[in-house]
Amino acid sequence: MSDDLHDSDAVLGASALRRRFLETGADDDLPIADAHQHFFDVDRNHYPWLSDKPVDNFRYGNYDKIRRTFLPDDYFRATGRHRVVKTVLIEAEWNPADPLGELQWVEALAHDQGFPHAMSAQVWLDRDDVNQVLDTYARHPLVKGVRHKPTAVARHEYSSGFTAPGSMRDPAWRDGYAGLGPRALLFELQVNWWHFGEAAELARDFPQTQIVINHTGLPADRSDDGLRAWRLALETVAREGNVHLKISGICVPGQRWSVEGNGPVVRTAIDVFGTHRCSFASNYPVDTVVDDMTDIFDGFKAIARAYSVEDRLRLFYDNTARVYDL
Repeated sequence: MSDDLHDSDAVLGASALRRRFLETGADDDLPIADAHQHFFDVDRNHYPWLSDKPVDNFRYGNYDKIRRTFLPDDYFRATGRHRVVKTVLIEAEWNPADPLGELQWVEALAHDQGFPHAMSAQVWLDRDDVNQVLDTYARHPLVKGVRHKPTAVARHEYSSGFTAPGSMRDPAWRDGYAGLGPRALLFELQVNWWHFGEAAELARDFPQTQIVINHTGLPADRSDDGLRAWRLALETVAREGNVHLKISGICVPGQRWSVEGNGPVVRTAIDVFGTHRCSFASNYPVDTVVDDMTDIFDGFKAIARAYSVEDRLRLFYDNTARVYDL
């Protein structure tokens, strides 16, 4: 989004943009609440995966391209003509010894620049300081939820009875998770889809806690068998009414984002969860490893043209605004 377009949208406001889009149905009028994005300042802050030696198993391969500072001005240069009017910042794997440090930094950024509008913060549910950290988050209106990626294994190593320290069946991890509901904090679940049986159990056992699945369940295997199994896993967890799905992070290493390649994934996700329980998100700047944000949102919009104007507004704006109380 250009600076002029960004400024004009800020003046017009989300409500007016919603009304205009419902009248015109034009892609260029569609307001977007980006449900999953990050800001980094690698010069001031410590992110081990960005600041230290690169991790070996990053799902997009080499990510040197994003090992740099990325702030609101960078984000809005990346949005191009797309009307992003709200964003939800997800913790960026800040130094785990100091999870509250990221909150302080993000709050200052939001105060100075107006973005983000909500945050899901870092927590370690099986750590001794979990209740103190959650108490702090509950006192800060910007924080709507938390993320702790549970222990996971490769698909060929997985069995239905899987449990391990730090997993969704670990008693210590679940004790920490039990503290989310009373504090009205949602949970960002980033885990491979073959762990969704555990996720469904978690949703049933803690029905007052909203789970938001990150990155469409990570459907990296695009073979017929892989996509069939991924869909069955989605169907399992979608039976639980307190689960929401973010459609994001579906880039394929070495390939440009395309409607042909990602359309079946997006349509399946919406078919399983419905248009009231999905949100589109950029996963920026992480997905810049593979493609530009303008291409990603162009692709989402092209796929979404098959849905009603009201459903398109839900997928791009309303659902995110509801889940994160924007």
